[in-house]
Amino acid sequence: MNQLRSEALSPSEARRAFGGHAVAYSFAISTFVLFAIFVVVRQSRPFDLAAILPYRADILNGFGRTIWVSVISLIGSTSLGFFFYLLSASRVRYFRAFTDVFTEIIYGTPLLVMIMIMAFVIGPAFGSTNRALMGYVGLIVYITPYMTNIFKSAISSIGAEQYMAMDLFGFTPWQRYRYIIIPQIVRILMPPLMNNFSLIIKGSALLNVLSYRELFYEVQLMTNNNFRFVEGFLLMWLLYLMITIPLSQVTKWIDRKWGI
Repeated sequence: MNQLRSEALSPSEARRAFGGHAVAYSFAISTFVLFAIFVVVRQSRPFDLAAILPYRADILNGFGRTIWVSVISLIGSTSLGFFFYLLSASRVRYFRAFTDVFTEIIYGTPLLVMIMIMAFVIGPAFGSTNRALMGYVGLIVYITPYMTNIFKSAISSIGAEQYMAMDLFGFTPWQRYRYIIIPQIVRILMPPLMNNFSLIIKGSALLNVLSYRELFYEVQLMTNNNFRFVEGFLLMWLLYLMITIPLSQVTKWIDRKWGI
């Protein structure tokens, strides 16, 4: 029977491999840059970034609000997701059933619909007319089941023998999570958390329907005033990529660093 053998690359082979990857990625990036240039020069109006300058402060403020609402939504959905994980692991059947029904409802609801329902239906029922705030809540609620599944997957990676040891030493539920479970699952949680953060950032653009002045809203407001759609939407695309691509690279680095 043949056995596959993996041998470490010599320094010269490693340099050649790295050089090959660098050249390939350089050509790939150049392809997309050239495509973007082609699209720009094919427009009927000359490309003029100067038309954006009067709106730069508003756009930067919208960019900051996008990051802010995304961070708040990440924290909120992570906390709520862990709470729902605890409900799903409860011995009380109603709690487990409630979590399952909640998850199915959210999975079957588009994010835009959730935001609208939260702002125009559920919010007023509880006396809230702050549509932007309810939009935050809608985004948090929508991401929560995804966070719950992350916790389920990560915690299920803890072996049964470790639970037996915790029972043997009489650990309380708090001590189990504080000293045994959480330290082990943090590294498993990080990559999917970064992916969900990227999802939240992209989903936050839908808050513009509530007139929340995030990045998409500010760019759309500018293009409605000066009709510079090419410049505005390309800038908006670039700003979103400035957040999401580094997050993707951080996720890949964590995968390589921790061997997940």
